[in-house]
Amino acid sequence: MESAARDSDEPPTVGVVGTQEETVERIRTAVSEANAVPLAGDPASVGDAAFVVAVGERALGDLASAAVDVPVLPVAAGAGVRSVAADAATTAIRAVIEDDVARTTRRALAVRVGDERHDAVFDVTLVTTEPARISEYRVAADGEEVSQFRADGVVVATPAGTRGYARAAGAPVVAGATGVATVVPIGPFAIDTDHWVVPQEDVVLSVERDEGSVSLLVDDRPASTVDPAVPVRLSPGHELEILCPPQSEPPW
Repeated sequence: MESAARDSDEPPTVGVVGTQEETVERIRTAVSEANAVPLAGDPASVGDAAFVVAVGERALGDLASAAVDVPVLPVAAGAGVRSVAADAATTAIRAVIEDDVARTTRRALAVRVGDERHDAVFDVTLVTTEPARISEYRVAADGEEVSQFRADGVVVATPAGTRGYARAAGAPVVAGATGVATVVPIGPFAIDTDHWVVPQEDVVLSVERDEGSVSLLVDDRPASTVDPAVPVRLSPGHELEILCPPQSEPPW
């Protein structure tokens, strides 16, 4: 394993991305104290850094959307991505700069609805916009129907996302680098509705009845409203290289 910092006499540049301003400022200070140069900005501007510190789940999604290829150190971004706690970030950054650290990968899901594209590091959800309303959903994978059911919604999680909301909804925890997705109905009308583990290559979700507005959420962020019979197509998206210093969450 190679150090994420560049092999040069010049101090390495470390990107810092995130919307949690107080934590981001602490990370910038930690980078400077580790004799590196902090490069703060949007994901599109950190592609030349030695590595990027992603503060929070949203930052990881933004890096995936920008197809950033440099290694990423997640901070306060959840267990499913081997994240480092915010109060351990300074030590973790020093470890990445000075030492060889383990690496793994997490692949996002590309989410396409018509001409729109989004990238989900954790999960994709269809859910009725109005609380306590149900609709009917269809799930297909690899060209075959998986199921059709009535429920409040349906969540499809990447392996990283199976440690979050999908787990609370009943999904199994899946090993991080596997190329599968879990599919779980949310509040199903029938109590014997199954949960599924499917390949990521060709998953299609759709709303089958016009019983009210249905929202598409990508990593828990509103993305669009989905009309009946309009396919939401999921496929493997950008792969992030994740740095795993000793301060990272364990893989399970």
